[in-house]
Amino acid sequence: MSKIKKALISVSNKAGIVDFAKGLKEFDVEIISTGGTGSLLKESGLEVTDISEVTNFPEMMNGRVKTLHPAVHGGILAVRDNKEHLKEIAAQDIETIDLVVCNLYPFAETIKKEGVTLEEAVENIDIGGPTMIRSAAKNHQDVAVVVDPADYDNILNEMKAAEGALNKSKKLKLAYKAFRHTAEYDQLIQDFLSDLALEDKEKEKMPEIRLDRYDKKMDLRYGENPHQKAAFYLERKTNEPSISTAEQLHGKALSFNNINDTDGALELVKEFEDNTAVAVIKHANPCGMALGDNVKDAFLKAHAGDPLSAFGSIVASNRTITAEAASEIAKDDKFVEVVIAPDYEEKALKILKKRWDNVRILKTGELKINYDKPGYSMKKVTGGMLVQDRDLGQTTADELEVVTKKAPTEEEIKDLLFSWKVVKHVKSNAIVMAKEQMVVGVGAGQMSRVDSMIIAGRKAEGRQRDGVVASDAFFPFPDAVEKAAELGIKAIIQPGGSIRDDKVIEACDKLGIAMVFTGKRHFRH
Repeated sequence: MSKIKKALISVSNKAGIVDFAKGLKEFDVEIISTGGTGSLLKESGLEVTDISEVTNFPEMMNGRVKTLHPAVHGGILAVRDNKEHLKEIAAQDIETIDLVVCNLYPFAETIKKEGVTLEEAVENIDIGGPTMIRSAAKNHQDVAVVVDPADYDNILNEMKAAEGALNKSKKLKLAYKAFRHTAEYDQLIQDFLSDLALEDKEKEKMPEIRLDRYDKKMDLRYGENPHQKAAFYLERKTNEPSISTAEQLHGKALSFNNINDTDGALELVKEFEDNTAVAVIKHANPCGMALGDNVKDAFLKAHAGDPLSAFGSIVASNRTITAEAASEIAKDDKFVEVVIAPDYEEKALKILKKRWDNVRILKTGELKINYDKPGYSMKKVTGGMLVQDRDLGQTTADELEVVTKKAPTEEEIKDLLFSWKVVKHVKSNAIVMAKEQMVVGVGAGQMSRVDSMIIAGRKAEGRQRDGVVASDAFFPFPDAVEKAAELGIKAIIQPGGSIRDDKVIEACDKLGIAMVFTGKRHFRH
């Protein structure tokens, strides 16, 4: 372990730097500095060597060129136990530098500003900083590199314990943080430039290499099960209100399953921008979903869809939760884990908080799907990642193809389109039964479509009669249609496309069921 004798300090984020420099001075460390950092240290009474005295060259081009010089990088990159390296820098009167303290121009903060220009962004692309950081990190056996102000106190404490030195394991850890810092910085720049440089057709293509960035929001107690470690990460770019951007107003910390289920509930109600909608979700599937004249009405209908399964559920609304709605949600016979909505009346919050100390209450702000920049859906598999567009496919009444002799009524079409939006959010194979803009039965995640129909019918408990069915994919055989007829279903919406479509349509005609094709499938696995 060799002592730190000379440090180069050049930071954009100046938090804590004066105290850190004063701490270094206690070990008689010579400080070299640049521009604004040097001025700040001098104003604080510290003796500082200007970088131009080391390079014998003035800072140029508004600071674009100041540390890019052999006198700097030779002093950083020289391997101390390499005699040739030491001989070469001695011949050029270059002295070794043992510590580099540097963080980078605020590119992230700059591009967040409304109306930022390309020129402004470019001027905040740091060049000398990353070069110094990478040089020091490469030569971490001999040079310590610090990019995070949170490390200052710990470094000074270790130097005190080692009489002004840092051990190699500490330098290695600092090098790791340094390369991570520059990698994140470069990724942010290329992401920003991609929006400007690429044509729309290029943006639509899946990139050859994915460089997505996710920042940890919080550690979770565990994952889906207690033996699994877990954390919640956020995308750097957020294009619309979501579980990731929601503000928690009350309750204990969200669990892994809470976050997953709440995401499902919120994405479902976002589908119904023109209507008041409430979803009740359990284990990532809707056990209840309804539209209403107000939030209270929609909640009562949604909860009635499957009251048994709704115990311990997630409740999502696409409108402000009113006091009347909160009173229904908080009744003694109900229990919810999470409530999420754009906002809450003050009285509604008091009602929910009084009923449950631990219920998680989340506020999203106004809900809207960003169809212009929808982002991707990703699924991790062992050793890889599946990436696809989000399923934001919409179907209108004009796009429906009536394939049976009997056409659905106007009211049935409304329920068919309602159930078609809901089935998109149910695990495949999926069947949704609906009546009067309310889900009355759901069959989810079955290997056989007819089993999903049977389960949905059992859940509906007779309320499905004269209602409609949505199927997320085609019917391979007429058996599910025959079961629907037994249950009193009057109309069915499905993609079509089976080699036995003619047999399925024939069964519908025989049984008096109207059927429409969408030409669009909504598998969800």
